[in-house]
Amino acid sequence: MKTVFSGVQPSGNLHIGNYIGALSQWVNLQNSESRIQNSELFFCIVDLHAITVPQDPKILQEKVLEVAALYLACGINPKKAHIFIQSENPDHPYFTWLLNTITPFGQLERMTQFKEKSEKHEANVGLFDYPVLMASDILLYQTDEVPVGEDQKQHIELTRDLAEKFNKKYGETFKLPVPVIQKETARVMSLQNPNSKMSKSDKDPLGTINLLDSEKEIREKVRRAVTDSGSSISKNPSEAIANLVTIYSVFKNQSFKNSTSELVGKSYGEFKSILAGLLVSSLSQIQKKYQGIRSGDKLLRQVLDEGAEFAKTKSSQTLKIVKEKMGISA
Repeated sequence: MKTVFSGVQPSGNLHIGNYIGALSQWVNLQNSESRIQNSELFFCIVDLHAITVPQDPKILQEKVLEVAALYLACGINPKKAHIFIQSENPDHPYFTWLLNTITPFGQLERMTQFKEKSEKHEANVGLFDYPVLMASDILLYQTDEVPVGEDQKQHIELTRDLAEKFNKKYGETFKLPVPVIQKETARVMSLQNPNSKMSKSDKDPLGTINLLDSEKEIREKVRRAVTDSGSSISKNPSEAIANLVTIYSVFKNQSFKNSTSELVGKSYGEFKSILAGLLVSSLSQIQKKYQGIRSGDKLLRQVLDEGAEFAKTKSSQTLKIVKEKMGISA
């Protein structure tokens, strides 16, 4: 049986880039006929990662539940996948400390995301150690596949390096996980800066379309999305237009090639109107489900509790083996 693990931080607002790059991938994996009987899926809300940069504690608590509810609203089925909050399984930070003892300092210094984030925030030890915590998240469940965006590929490479190093030093213990990256949708770009990835931390609110945005906000953001000096869709669209076509393709559930063929010759204004209508329709369905889930958090809390308990049964087995091999008392 294959194990799949992935997660999203409960910081900022989840946007269509998160949906395209992560949540929709997870739903497809979950519903794949070939995987239903042969895979174990873990989808985590990684709140320990979130606090590596400053967070308002009350807002963070609310965001954890918001993200969990959006998992469900976007189609993650708790009968097919295990949803849990990272901090509710103490095996994650425990195992991180053990992995720290075999992690080269220089390798963490070369992490691209640490360099980028430390320019915006105070470079604390947690931010520096973030990739080791991520490696712990993955290795604890003997993960085979990690659906991630292109920007996380370096972290998966570190995870594989640490798994190999542990296996060599203490004996065969871990599988070597592989990143699963959808090439066509690996990077959804900002609507205002086609050279920058759509991000929850974007200072320009027009750059992102959030999953819980109102119809008015969605239509306004699409209308004002950056294009180019052209006037109609071509067979080889510019980066800015290609980004919008990628978004259209995912929500239309068809390939980029088919979308381009369908849209060739349409004016930018006409295309934007079509895209805005599609997003309003699709996101309104997600929002309706989300509101139903959040109308009473009892069911949500039950899903998270059951997910955490199941996660602990799996991670504790791995941690027990690791501690024995390292000479740590069980």
